[in-house]
This record gives sequence, C-alpha cells and structure tokens, in this order.
Amino acid sequence: MAESAYYLKSTRALWGAAALTIAAAVVAVLAVREVAVRALHPDPGFTPLTPGAPIVGTIACTTMAIYVFVGVMSYPNPVRTWRRAATVVLLLSFLPNVVFAIAHIMGTRWPEACALMTMHAAVWAICVTLLPSLAITEQPPKTQSPDRPLSIL
Repeated sequence: MAESAYYLKSTRALWGAAALTIAAAVVAVLAVREVAVRALHPDPGFTPLTPGAPIVGTIACTTMAIYVFVGVMSYPNPVRTWRRAATVVLLLSFLPNVVFAIAHIMGTRWPEACALMTMHAAVWAICVTLLPSLAITEQPPKTQSPDRPLSIL
C-alpha cells in the first residue's frame, strides 16, 4: 500500500495555521487553568497556575512545536512522525509535574500536578490535530509549466 505524500499548502497557510494553533492552545490552557483554580484553590504563590506562566509557556512551547512540525515535513509520512514525536514530548513533559508532586515543590500536590498535565494534554491534542489539518495537503505544489518562459512581468 502506497503512503500518501504530504506538502505544506503554502507559507501563508502555515502562518495562519501557526497563529490559530497558538491561539487555540492558549485558550485551551486558560480554560483548564480556570477550572483547576476554581476546583483546587491552589496557593496563590503556585506560579504554574497563575495566568501569566501558562500563557508564556504555551506560546513558547507551541512555537517550538510548530518549528519541529515544519522540520518533519521532509520525512516519509510526516504526519505520523509528527504525532509520534509530539506524543513522546507530551510524556516527557509530564515528568517535571510528577517530580513536583512527589517532592511537594512549591507546595504542589497531585491535583495541581494533574491539572498541569491536563494543560499539556490539551495543547498536545490541538497541535497534533489542528496544525496538520490546516497546514498540509496531499496535492503537490503547483509549478510553472516548462513551455512558458520565466518572466517577472
């Protein structure tokens, strides 16, 4: 069975997909944060559940994810490769939360750690679904026909 080839739609589509992915990730993280804060009433000094830290972290990490996504586009079956890489990174991102909960760093308990892991999972889900669906196509890029001379006019 032949695998489909994937191509970036265009630079403009990639920029739009990146912006929408970042915006959706920030909204998802803030929604999870709001539920967690209302349900758990964490210590106000617990910075991972303050509004600023999740926004900055989400924007930075989602931007890095987008760069990785563009990088794997040259691989065979880039969507599967992207999703596998993103899943590995998601699992690795859980490790600091587990350590925080076990060692009670910054007063972290398991409920707060689970809230943070839920934020990570929400961003992961958005990145592995939204970004590929908006930025790539199975149609090869259009090229100029060889019978027409190249012209800037």
